[in-house]
Amino acid sequence: MNFLDKDNVLTLLGKQILPGESKTINFNVAKLYTTASVEVPIIVERSKEPGPIVLATSGIHGDEINGVEIVRQLISKKINKPKKGTIICIPILNIFGFLDMERAFPDGRDLNRVFPGNPRGSLASRFAYQFVKKILPVADLCLDFHTGGASRFNAAQIRIDPADKISAEYARVFNAPFTLHSKIIAKSYRATCSRAKKPVLLFEGGKSKVSDKSIAEEGVQGTMRVLKHLEMLDDTFIERIEDKPPSISITHTKWKRAKYSGLLHTKVTCGECLKAGQHIATITDPYGKFKHIVKARYNGYVINVNEASLVYQGDAIFNISVEDE
Repeated sequence: MNFLDKDNVLTLLGKQILPGESKTINFNVAKLYTTASVEVPIIVERSKEPGPIVLATSGIHGDEINGVEIVRQLISKKINKPKKGTIICIPILNIFGFLDMERAFPDGRDLNRVFPGNPRGSLASRFAYQFVKKILPVADLCLDFHTGGASRFNAAQIRIDPADKISAEYARVFNAPFTLHSKIIAKSYRATCSRAKKPVLLFEGGKSKVSDKSIAEEGVQGTMRVLKHLEMLDDTFIERIEDKPPSISITHTKWKRAKYSGLLHTKVTCGECLKAGQHIATITDPYGKFKHIVKARYNGYVINVNEASLVYQGDAIFNISVEDE
C-alpha cells in the first residue's frame, strides 16, 4: 500500500522515497512472449518540504505521442522538481501499445475502458487493477494527458465534470484554450479518480502518432500554472509562464458529418471561431466531376478536425461548439 508515514517518507511499490530524494521505480507489468519483463518507469521527485502529491500520466493509449511529449518535457526541463511536496511522472502507461504505435493493449482492450480493473481479468484489466491499488491512492491531484484518436486533431483542451467543483477550479488555473464540460465515461481512468474523490484534469490535444510542438507547449504551460497555484513550482520557472486570455468554456458540441464520400479538403483550422454559413470544407470525387461545399450551420468554435484525406458518407469531419446556435 502507498502511504506517507509520520516522517514524511513515501512508500511506493514497496520502495521508500525520502524527502528531497529523486528516484525512478519500475512498475512491473507483465512479460513478452520471450519472457523479457515489461516495466513502466515511474519518475518520483520529492521536496524536503511537505506538500501535495501530483501524479502526471500519459500514454494510456500507446499511439498518443503528444501526451508523452508533455510529460517528457516536465522531466527534461526539471519542472517536475517541486519546491514542496511530490511530483510523480509516468510518461508511458501503455508500454505495449507505445512499442507498436497501437492505441490498445495486446489483448485488444482499451486501457481507458477497463478501470478500475480486475486481478483475474484481461492483461489490460490486470494492469489497471495494479495501478489503481498500488499507485493511484497516493495522489492528491491527477493530470492525465491525451491526444485525438485516429486522424482527428483536437484543439488543446481540458475536459471536466462541471459538478466536480475542485477539478473545475484546477481547470480554470490550468487555463487551456478550451475547457469542455464532458460526461465521465464508465470504466475510464477519470471515472476511477472521481469515485476515489481525487481531482483529475484530462488534457486533450493534437492527434495520434504525431508530436505537435504547440500542443505540447499548452500542456507544459498549463501544468506549470497548476504547480504555481499549489506553490510547488520552482521560482526559476514562474517567469516562463505565459499570460493568455481565460479559457473558453464549452458546454455542448455537435459533430458535423460528411454528407458524401470522397476526398476531404478542410478550409478551417482547429480552434477557429466559425460563422453560420461559412465554407468549412469541400468534398470531391477523384475524377473532377463532383464537388460538395460543406458549410457551418451555426456559430461556434472548431474543437476537432478530421485530417483524413478520404472520408465516407457519415464520417465525422468536425466537432463544433453549439453555444451560439
